Amino acid sequence: MKKSDLIAALVDKKNLTEKQAKDIVNLMFKGFINEFKKSGRIEIRGFGSFTVRKYKAYKGRNPKTGNDVDVKPKKMPFFKVGRELKKMVDSK
Repeated sequence: MKKSDLIAALVDKKNLTEKQAKDIVNLMFKGFINEFKKSGRIEIRGFGSFTVRKYKAYKGRNPKTGNDVDVKPKKMPFFKVGRELKKMVDSK
């Protein structure tokens, strides 16, 4: 599913204009991003939770050249699936 599919679903199911649906989806995503920037946690009951994981710097290797590369520390979003979603997906 893509972002445009979410917008189309809102338009179809809730009788919204495309602009209204787009604004709602963008507002949700901006809220997620703002929470990630604060290293916060987003929990959607029955679905799962999103957290930010911090990774230390390490030595990597460029696969094309084989040269060693210094990889800087970084923060990445991480999703942990909820028990209810796991059961729903597994039951099909």
